[in-house]
Amino acid sequence: MKIFKLIPFLISLLFINSCSKDFLDRSSSEDVNTSSFYKTEADIITAINAAYNPLQRPKLYNLRIWTTDIMAGNSQVGANPSDSNDGIETKKLVDFITTTDNAGALDLWRGPFPGILYCNIVLDKVPLIEMDPDLKKRISGEAHFLRGLYYFILVRCFGDVPLITKPYWGNAGEDTRPQRTSKTLIYDLIINDLKDAINELPLRETYTGSDIGRASKGSAAGMLAKVYLTLGKTTGNWNRVTSLCDTLHTWGYNLNPEYKDNFNPNAENTIESVFEIQYMGNSLNFWSDENYSSWTTNYMGPRDSPLTTVGWGWNQPTQEFVDSYEAGDLRKDVTIFYDDCPMFDGRNYSSTYAYATGYNVRKFILPASYISTASSGSPLNFPVLRYADVLLMKAEALNELGRTGEAEIPLNLVRNRAGLTNVTGLSADDFREKVLHERRMELAFEGDRWFDLIRINNGQYALDFLHSIGKSNASEKHLLLPIPQLDADANPNLLPNNPGY
Repeated sequence: MKIFKLIPFLISLLFINSCSKDFLDRSSSEDVNTSSFYKTEADIITAINAAYNPLQRPKLYNLRIWTTDIMAGNSQVGANPSDSNDGIETKKLVDFITTTDNAGALDLWRGPFPGILYCNIVLDKVPLIEMDPDLKKRISGEAHFLRGLYYFILVRCFGDVPLITKPYWGNAGEDTRPQRTSKTLIYDLIINDLKDAINELPLRETYTGSDIGRASKGSAAGMLAKVYLTLGKTTGNWNRVTSLCDTLHTWGYNLNPEYKDNFNPNAENTIESVFEIQYMGNSLNFWSDENYSSWTTNYMGPRDSPLTTVGWGWNQPTQEFVDSYEAGDLRKDVTIFYDDCPMFDGRNYSSTYAYATGYNVRKFILPASYISTASSGSPLNFPVLRYADVLLMKAEALNELGRTGEAEIPLNLVRNRAGLTNVTGLSADDFREKVLHERRMELAFEGDRWFDLIRINNGQYALDFLHSIGKSNASEKHLLLPIPQLDADANPNLLPNNPGY
């Protein structure tokens, strides 16, 4: 069942300074009078609902997050072959010729900040409101989880970023031109927020009706495990990963019986779902910031084909990616379209639909019965974190702890569902490569591969891989995105830029 309808922008962000407005990319509808708001239980529910909304937007999970898989070499942009400017900002990111005016980098920079501010408002106001104490605790936990997630996106993309933990109310003396803060302190905030969220949030099973899909105790624990995995390097971090992953199992998370169950619009928020972006389909305005509809079918659907009502052909898997499937991997037929693949909605696929590579993404594509016109979107949720990811995190952490034999168990659970044989007897180095390969195939096009590449060996793993597939432009500076020049001009405290830009 779909989550509550996310009320778009009913909360107040009184950034009256024009530079701050540019910095946050706000619409005028976000400016409302605060004198009569944030005083009741209904107000704070509206506010926390709005805190989820930026996740749905194209600046994050509706476009930019999944295009990081293209940067990572899983796919090519595709787009319109007759328009060289279609997706030009993504093409420049993918070709590693990014400059400070790149619109894709600007989206990823601006995307999280409205959500962070919504969370700050909730955390500032919820203690003052007389309301059910359990609901108050849950809403505080949701705000902590979401703020941690938004900052986790930012710090991995940009490194040092402004640390903002209080809302701006337009009062004298408020600093509306924040400086960048060390990524070490950003990670401290993320970890503390997620720990608070674990303590405050209920278990997934307590949600019913329209509340299904909200952040839960498991969402926070799973995300915290991924944070520790990203930090890596120490025994303490690896132990924390394994402990949190074990905790999720005790809370009832498990693999769906079949891989395809994760991409079925009629079976969402399942036992494998740790956290996913909720979409409803049929948005009244497809291009608006409401984004109740997913863009995945529209963007990734095979161009000029009868398979979907509309498809623009983005995110075309590369030959190198397709060749990376092991023989018999059941995920291949779920994940990609290829010549002679199983029929889709009673129709055959042709490689001629994908001019760039001959392949299209399949796992997020819905037939015309779900998407009636080019101006309507998909109801399919987008996975942020699945239990398969949790199992692979555990396998990686156990291996780094020297417990490679134990690490085989969670890895093989994922492989067995994919129809693959057990992995056994590998050295620690070979096992590490096998886990990273498994993550690539299991989580393909879900926005994880880029972040996996750049976290290993201080990013050298990413550069070695990218160079091996012909992306010779990739250099150390590209492990982070540039601070957008537009916002640096509005707020010089964001400078200096990341090295090399």
